[in-house]
Amino acid sequence: MTIRVIVLNGGSSSGKSSLARALQAQLPEPWLTFGIDDLIAAMPPALLEGGGGIELGEGVVTVGDAFRRLEGAWMAGVAATARAGAPVVADDVFLSGPASQQRWRTALSGLDVLWVGVRCDPDQAAARERARPDRTPGMAADQALRVHDGVHYDLEVDTTRTPPAACARTIADRLGG
Repeated sequence: MTIRVIVLNGGSSSGKSSLARALQAQLPEPWLTFGIDDLIAAMPPALLEGGGGIELGEGVVTVGDAFRRLEGAWMAGVAATARAGAPVVADDVFLSGPASQQRWRTALSGLDVLWVGVRCDPDQAAARERARPDRTPGMAADQALRVHDGVHYDLEVDTTRTPPAACARTIADRLGG
């Protein structure tokens, strides 16, 4: 089995993006990263204010049908990239727990995937969130535990006190790299 996709799931401010960059630095071949924040940044402004898209409120995320359609296309694109030969790290926030994981499983069907839970203490994630002006208040504390409910992983890392490079080493070791 050759893993071509690593899916990182964790709440906002858990360190997924930093972990993905650390993985790129440590893995022996080039890996591309695709994050849910990239999808949201690519959306038209009208979809960032509700209207069937995504709405970020204090501690609450609401997604609509237009977001789900675009998310499905994005997931299919990430999977197509892996199928075309580029290994990928996908960083996401499984707001709907097992249903989110199932959407990825469907998109990644036929690919060898390493499912990684990225945990972070809710207080630590909230502190990171407060330190970043681009974060919506309340997301980190709300998501820190609930995004993992009912989700099955091959491996879990905890970024509360473990730096991204050390967590990446744990993942790389699991891949045999």
